Amino acid sequence: MNYLEVLGKVVISFTVLLLMTRMMGKKQVGQLTYFNYITGISIGAIAAAITMDRSIKLGEGFVSLISWALLTHLVAFINLKSRKARVILDGQPTIVIKNGQILEKAMAGASLNMDDLSMLLREKDIFSMKEVDYAILEPDGKLSVLKKVDQQTISKKDLHVTTVKPLYMPTEIVVDSKVVTKTLDELNLSRNWLEMQLQQSGVKLTDVFYAEIQSDGTLFIDKRQD
Repeated sequence: MNYLEVLGKVVISFTVLLLMTRMMGKKQVGQLTYFNYITGISIGAIAAAITMDRSIKLGEGFVSLISWALLTHLVAFINLKSRKARVILDGQPTIVIKNGQILEKAMAGASLNMDDLSMLLREKDIFSMKEVDYAILEPDGKLSVLKKVDQQTISKKDLHVTTVKPLYMPTEIVVDSKVVTKTLDELNLSRNWLEMQLQQSGVKLTDVFYAEIQSDGTLFIDKRQD
């Protein structure tokens, strides 16, 4: 296999993978379930084999790759339409701690031991079982935790502090001295408004490396070479 042939296979495989990831959606890319994780690895392995294995013909390899992607997309469509299928294919969340009590049978059914549970809790910054009211093992292997009431963080609502609804979600508005026009359009803001804000801050657009609109409508500005 010469270098040009390898390069051609790499370019074609890369393009096909890019198109397939767009087709299969964010759930597959985010590997939200164990099935998504396995199919992602398998598709990547097939693409690598097509590129390097001389015994695999290009056409046959891409038929395999595309077929695997289409079957994955079909399973995702079935999951979307059928709750029963979701339960069978993706599994269900498993309650492993209920009312502060560890459910040994549930843990055994999920092949989860105490060391695993302790590690998952530590990832949630929980170092004692006494803090936990409910813990649920999700289909992707992550742990969702509800702390006991006396262990929960106090919110402004609990303190009866008046809160103000934010005007905007903090979003980048200038990157490397270039205006992110998509952000301006989504927030119904004009370039003139931006230039006026920069003028009030005493900076020019060319001097701005990064600018971000804050929740109250003000700008966070990071200048070049500041």
